[in-house]
Amino acid sequence: MDNPRRIDLHHHIVPRDYARLLRDKGVRPGGIDVPEWSTERSRHLMKHNGIETAVLSVSTPGVWFGGAGEARRWGRRVNEEAAQVRHDDPAHFGFFATLTLPDVDGAIAEAAYALDELGADGIVLLANSEGLYLGDPAFDRLLAFLHERRAVVFVHPGELPAEPVPGVPAFTADFLLDTTRTALSLILSGALERYPDIRFVLAHAGGFLPYISYRVILTLANREPKWKQAALLLDRDRAVRRYGALLQRFWFDVALSSTPSALPSLLRVALDTQVVYGSDFPFAPAPAVGLMRSEFDGAGLAQPVKEGIDRLNALALFPRLAAA
Repeated sequence: MDNPRRIDLHHHIVPRDYARLLRDKGVRPGGIDVPEWSTERSRHLMKHNGIETAVLSVSTPGVWFGGAGEARRWGRRVNEEAAQVRHDDPAHFGFFATLTLPDVDGAIAEAAYALDELGADGIVLLANSEGLYLGDPAFDRLLAFLHERRAVVFVHPGELPAEPVPGVPAFTADFLLDTTRTALSLILSGALERYPDIRFVLAHAGGFLPYISYRVILTLANREPKWKQAALLLDRDRAVRRYGALLQRFWFDVALSSTPSALPSLLRVALDTQVVYGSDFPFAPAPAVGLMRSEFDGAGLAQPVKEGIDRLNALALFPRLAAA
């Protein structure tokens, strides 16, 4: 098979000193051990999975550990390390800049520095920060800034602001709910419509969002006056077009989601031009990435859809990679 030259928008950087910090604090992201990472490990994974370019991001818990000063120091450190990786090999690496939420002032300052000075390709935001989801009014100033900059924002889940279920790692289900909650927060708060120039990329096929799309439609219809609710719900096609269009404002990656049970649901809801490839390496180890890539390659997608997800759709977000 020809090399698909994939662009991987869900590929994590775990700098050595940052990994040591997490281990020292006893943090197990998503309920698993902090993985080993290096550019060499990424390159090896990329070579064996047809990935030409990986856009790097820091995963949960980001850099917030309870204090703005510490978050600002670590945000700058991880962003400068990611920028160096991109600088050394811009054809094969890019990066999403890590911010300091819930410290909004620090987040705006770091976003400006990362975009203007470091050449960040976009921004990564956790779905919730100290229990606040992205549609919360506390984050309006940051969203207004990112809207003005027409930023690509990769939304990655974190730990739910709730007690975990004993014996169930957060990545298994809580991560998916966290992404779903923040997508609903952006929709129901009106932030998605107020800041239309932000391109939000939701991790892991948007969590449960595609599966519950009709529940979202009913929720939105329920906010209308009673007389309009009945008219909308009697005209199914009109309701789906009107409210489904909001769901189609999002972009989605297929990390850990390119399966016979998940991919068809995603492609029924999302625009197929707004679905992109993702591996979730190194939190997803190489065998898991290979399994998901094999499932994706065997999904029987129409060639234009597959080529779009592999590479072409990402070029709409990052035109600089077209020359790679």
